[in-house]
Amino acid sequence: MSAQPAYSRSRPCRLAEVPRWDAETGVAVVGFGAAGACAALEAVRAGAKVTLLEATSGSGGTSALSGGEMYVGGNGGTPQQRAAGFTDDTEDLYRYLLMAGGPDADAAKVRAYAEGSLAHFEWMQAQGLVYKDSFIPQRIVEPFTDDCLIWSGSEEAWPFSENAKPCPRGHTPQWMGLGGGRYLMDVLAARVAESAVEVRYDTRAAALIVDESGRVAGLVLRRDGQDSFLRATRGVVLCAGGYIMNKDLLRQHAPQLQRANMPIGTVDDGSGIQLGQGAGGHAIHMDQGFVTLPWYPPEQLIKGIFINARGQRFINEDCYHGRVAQHILQQSGDRFWLLLDREIFAEPDFGQFAKITIGATGDSWQEVERELELPEGALVSTVELYNRHAAQGQDPLFRKAAKWLRPLTQGPFVALDCRIDHAAYFSFTLGGLDTLPTGEVLDAARQPIAGLYAAGRSACGLPRWGAGYSSGMSLADATFFGRQAGKRAANP
Repeated sequence: MSAQPAYSRSRPCRLAEVPRWDAETGVAVVGFGAAGACAALEAVRAGAKVTLLEATSGSGGTSALSGGEMYVGGNGGTPQQRAAGFTDDTEDLYRYLLMAGGPDADAAKVRAYAEGSLAHFEWMQAQGLVYKDSFIPQRIVEPFTDDCLIWSGSEEAWPFSENAKPCPRGHTPQWMGLGGGRYLMDVLAARVAESAVEVRYDTRAAALIVDESGRVAGLVLRRDGQDSFLRATRGVVLCAGGYIMNKDLLRQHAPQLQRANMPIGTVDDGSGIQLGQGAGGHAIHMDQGFVTLPWYPPEQLIKGIFINARGQRFINEDCYHGRVAQHILQQSGDRFWLLLDREIFAEPDFGQFAKITIGATGDSWQEVERELELPEGALVSTVELYNRHAAQGQDPLFRKAAKWLRPLTQGPFVALDCRIDHAAYFSFTLGGLDTLPTGEVLDAARQPIAGLYAAGRSACGLPRWGAGYSSGMSLADATFFGRQAGKRAANP
């Protein structure tokens, strides 16, 4: 008696190995987060029979853990931007996203999103999402209220501000308090439930099925320890999240992210990426991830300065909080502090949540330096240099904007403890399968793999460089390019 084939993510099931077809669909979507929901909705509306597969017992994925914020703009601006007195030119959005994408930004994806962002925002509202016409001008992480528009990135900070006109682009749905991602996912899940999409929960994609030519023809599914075989006549869309929960993959591809102690995810075990790789898909930027320490609001803390264990500054503190954390994580050592004086000192709004505490105090910077056990003169010389230029409204070392510059001269003085092994650093991965803007998964030669598509964090999309990330980019990318993948899979 022959042994049962050992199907796995990295080893596709050959068409000749399929013992039977238990079911047939047009488009199979793997993962019921924001990307999978949008892919399924567009595919079914394009006329395809769609089956949506989810490994857990409910919808949401990591999208439901987010603040629900989307990074949108361009075409003159959203109603919320215009109501707040801003115009957002498509080229400014394009240039910002191109910089945010880093050295290997995907210009084609950036162009597609910049030109289609406003229409996509209208599509999301047509699904039932509500956005209030309100703006919070202060720098925050996400609203505690049901307000909408916020500064959610490094738009006003160097070097981004030199290349693109600053404009707030973080749009949070009308949801009181934190956690608007659950609301966003509930709205999308309701649209899926009203559609003809077949949803299967507690069902894992164990392996792709490929034919003799390498075309993806379906999936091996696993539920309750039993395998079944699903034919997908038009294509398979992988929307199964990133790999922040897979310690082996992190150790292999992004060991620096292991220093961050608060991973953000649900399953996020890299299964979608591995399924694609098994069929010949090429994964890129697997070393990249989002990491942050939410050290502001209140925004007055931005007037402080960060130092490392050598007592040196390393960043313009007016950039996005995640960009600061990226620069922290890329340095050796674990010791980092935010220096403040009496006039700007405050406990961060997320301080208890992020475990940010007071690391040292003193009536002089010399006392703070001694309490932190830094080399003599290291902190003091850094503060003296900063203060001298700040008094003139300048920051020649890091180009912090003048509105955030003021000398730190009013004692007593405080160092907030932001040590990596002490505070809470939150993270998720950004690398994934290389795809076209229309969702086709590419091989190492950048040739499409027939029948295979990906979106969300299973793909490498707009956000692919941790130092350029802005809040809202993941949901914007997942929903927009999830839609493109669903439409293309339905009509390959």
